[in-house]
Amino acid sequence: MELFPGLIYPALPAAAWFASGTLKYAVNRVRYGRRANELIGNGGFPSTHTSIVASMAMLIGFDQGWGSPLFGLAVAVTFIVVIDALGIRRAVGEAAKRINALSAGLAAGAETARLRERQGHTRLEVLGGLGVGLALGWAGSLLL
Repeated sequence: MELFPGLIYPALPAAAWFASGTLKYAVNRVRYGRRANELIGNGGFPSTHTSIVASMAMLIGFDQGWGSPLFGLAVAVTFIVVIDALGIRRAVGEAAKRINALSAGLAAGAETARLRERQGHTRLEVLGGLGVGLALGWAGSLLL
């Protein structure tokens, strides 16, 4: 019998976002001190996007079955998010670094807006997101 009828599915992504965001801030605070506030957003450990989709995939697996079409779809979406974090978003961050360097050289002395360079993730950051998501998906399944 479900403890919170119908609420676990919409609540779990919010819980994953909050948990991974809180962990990300704590990690940044330890690594960078007061600069942690500047680093809030994309990039860093753990991957929040990965945490959100992995938590839902796990919950679907526990609830609908590991062989269900819905679980297969959730795994496919998780792969897309991981590929995006490791590839496209990481490349966007690298491009932003180069654009910022070029802008600084061209506009010597003038103040220019800088592009955010932390966009994608390393493998370790994505694995951290998977870990958070798997743990929360399992915890959520206990409420089903």
